[in-house]
Formats: sequence, structure tokens, C-alpha cells
Amino acid sequence: MGKYFGTDGFRGEANINLTADHAYKIGRFIGWYYGMLRQRNGDNQPPRIVIGKDTRRSSYMFEYSLVSGLVASGADAYLLHVTTTPSVAYIARVDDFDCGIMISASHNPYWDNGIKLIDYCGEKMDEDTLLLIEDYLDGKLHVFDQDWPELPFAHRDRIGRTVDYVAGRNRYMGYLISLGVYSFKGMKVGLDCANGSSWNIAKSIFDALGADTYVINNQPNGLNINLNAGSTHIEGLQKFVVEKDLDVGFAYDGDADRCLCVDEKGQVVDGDAILYIYGCYMKERGKLDNNTIVTTIMSNFGLYKALDKQGIDYAKTPVGDKYVYEYMAKNGCRLGGEQSGHIIFSKYATTGDGILTSLKMMEVMLARKKKLSELAAPFKVYPQVLENVRVADKKAAQADAEVQAAVAKVAEALGDTGRILVRESGTEPVVRVMVEAPEHEMCQKYVDDVVAVIKARGYGV
Repeated sequence: MGKYFGTDGFRGEANINLTADHAYKIGRFIGWYYGMLRQRNGDNQPPRIVIGKDTRRSSYMFEYSLVSGLVASGADAYLLHVTTTPSVAYIARVDDFDCGIMISASHNPYWDNGIKLIDYCGEKMDEDTLLLIEDYLDGKLHVFDQDWPELPFAHRDRIGRTVDYVAGRNRYMGYLISLGVYSFKGMKVGLDCANGSSWNIAKSIFDALGADTYVINNQPNGLNINLNAGSTHIEGLQKFVVEKDLDVGFAYDGDADRCLCVDEKGQVVDGDAILYIYGCYMKERGKLDNNTIVTTIMSNFGLYKALDKQGIDYAKTPVGDKYVYEYMAKNGCRLGGEQSGHIIFSKYATTGDGILTSLKMMEVMLARKKKLSELAAPFKVYPQVLENVRVADKKAAQADAEVQAAVAKVAEALGDTGRILVRESGTEPVVRVMVEAPEHEMCQKYVDDVVAVIKARGYGV
């Protein structure tokens, strides 16, 4: 992770640590940089940049700031308006754009926002380009064999323009509809749109496929995105599914790149269960390339036990859908994701896509003629206890010989019946101690044992 850009873009509180000036400068750099790349390849056409945003109030401010910077540097800005992150990735890839920009802070509250950069392949921007942007923000840019204390402005007919590109969003919707293998006629489906990006997209797709669609949290006002809604507050959808006697419910986050499900009984089916259900479905049809599902280290131990019973292999990456996709692309895997609901179907998308995930769950239900609760039944979630320990030095605490010995002792005691994971937070002075085991009391005991050693060694604050 760089100074400004983390695993999911440049994120912060609007006009506190992510400002309109930041957005303008990012636009200035992108418009200039991709123009320079085109010129060096003998192409004098202006760069084409596609932009989407979510529903939070500050997204409009950041959109206009980015566009100002882009056109001032000579790029053409194509506006998808309110749309989902995966739609920007899709359009950047299929419509020959130099890159894409999504303005969103995903599942965060409305006062936060973020700028996610997507390359022409629909994948997250490469680290080298992000570091160049950071250098420009810090006034120390060196690229193309020279220093650039400031970037040149475009003049006369080289100044860029804006293009209303809502047609791109509509084409993305058409693409998702085209993936519908079965009619949803007769299925009662609940959608929680988190008052976010999916509010004017998801229902149209389910309606087009024939579902009886019931929607909550689809009235964004700029301040209510993710507010007691969506995949981070799924209890509202659980209640809604039961009260309306629905067959299934799907909850998205603010930019709709993740999805969690609710079965007909009102029980949550999280990202791990989705990976299990769709992984089994792919294996049955001979579609699970390399017989491998890509997970992160935070996936529940129960997922691995369930996959072992099905003879399905798995890989573990660091936390972050970025790392999941990188592993999938490098190793030719077709399915991967996170417990939080970022699920990547690499045949159809280059990023997690909440609406696509819900369509794929519908496909399995209809193909197998089973309720979601039946499909998820073999997957048993292991009890988990996670404690965050505030420490003065994260690396020293983890490297301590006595702490490592305590962790090894727990791992030996658990054997193949559970696991312990100790890792540092990427954003806080915290070490996370997590144990999964067949019983909650056992989890708590082993977590307490390790935390006690960390504190006894003087690392706690």
C-alpha cells in the first residue's frame, strides 16, 4: 500500500483527508499521463476516461473535480453517473477506455469517500502508476526521463470534453441480463440496495428476468448510503424476507461490488457459503478449473472442512479482493472471494460484482431445484473468537519468541480441528488474535491464552 492509495483506492473522509483538490490533481495527472502515453505511441487522439459514482453527497463534488482535472489536461471524460463499481470495470474493458474511475467508499458511512482507479483491462490500477500519482500529489514527480514540478495544461482544441455516457451503464445491465440462464418467473426475490449504487439497476435486472422483485433501501438522499442498510446491516433484509415470505434475499453494499444472501428462513448466507455453493455447482459440471477455489486467510475454517469433503482444493491469499483476483489471474482459477461477499467469477468479470453474484446464486437454486437453505446446509460455520489487542509495536509483538511459542502451542492443541491466526491490522496499532474451533468456549480460552502472553511481554497499551 502507498501513502494515499490502499488496497481499494484513495479513501478518506470527504474534504478532511480526501479533498476536492486531491481529486482535481488526480484528474490532471491521469488526463496528462495517458495523453503522453498515446503521443509516445504515435496516437494524437485524446485519452478516454470513464467515470462512475455512488450516491453519497460528496460524490458529485469529486466527480466535478476529477472531470475538471481531466479535461484541463486534454482528456475526454465519459460520465456513467450513479452506477456500480463492477459496471465501471466492465465498460472500461469492453469500450476501449484508457482507464476508469469509480468514486465510492464502498460500505463506509456517507461522510467517507474514495477514488478507485481501474485500468483498461477492467482490473485495479497497477502499483507503478499509482505511485506516480502519489509522487505528483507530493510535488516530486519524475517520469518520461524528467522532473515535472507542474503539468502542462491543454490549449485550444486540445482541451477535453465531457460526454454523457449513461448508455454504457445500460449496456452493462444488458450484459448481466444476458447471463440469465433460467427464467426467474414465480420466484419472490428481496433486494437491499443499501441506498447506494444498485438502487436504480438491480431491480430492473431481476424484473427483466421475470422475478417478483421486492426492494428495500432504494431511496438514496446522499446521506443514507449504508445507513442501517445493505450487506453490513443485513438484519433488515432478514426480517423483510421472512415477513414477505420471499424465496431469497440479496444485500449489496454501497458500490454493489459485494453481496450477501438471506435464505427463505431468514438465515444469512455469507461469502464463504456462496463460494461453497457455487464451487460445488461448478465441480459437478466439470467447470471448476484447477479444482481450486481462491479464498483469503479470513475465510471460516468450516469452509475448508466442507471443501475437503467435496474433494475441492483451495488457495489462501492476504485479505483483499485485489489479492484474490491476482492469484486467480496468475493461476487460471475461475472462482474466488471473501467472506464479506466480494465474489469473483473470472469468466464473467474482473472484480467482485454483487448483482452478478446474486444472479449466480439464483442459477444454482433453479438448476438444482433447491432452496438456498438446502444448498448451504452441508457448510457448517465454525465458532470464532477475534480479539484486537492494541500494541506499541505490531511487528515486535508478533516476532516475540514467547508470543510465537504460545501461538504454536494453540495450533498444536487444535490440530486439524481448528486454527489460530495472528495478524497485524493494516490501518491501526492493533494485533488481531483469532481462533476457530468446534466450540465457542474453546475459542475463547485459546484467544485469552495468547492475548495474556502478548500483554505479559509488555506490548499492550
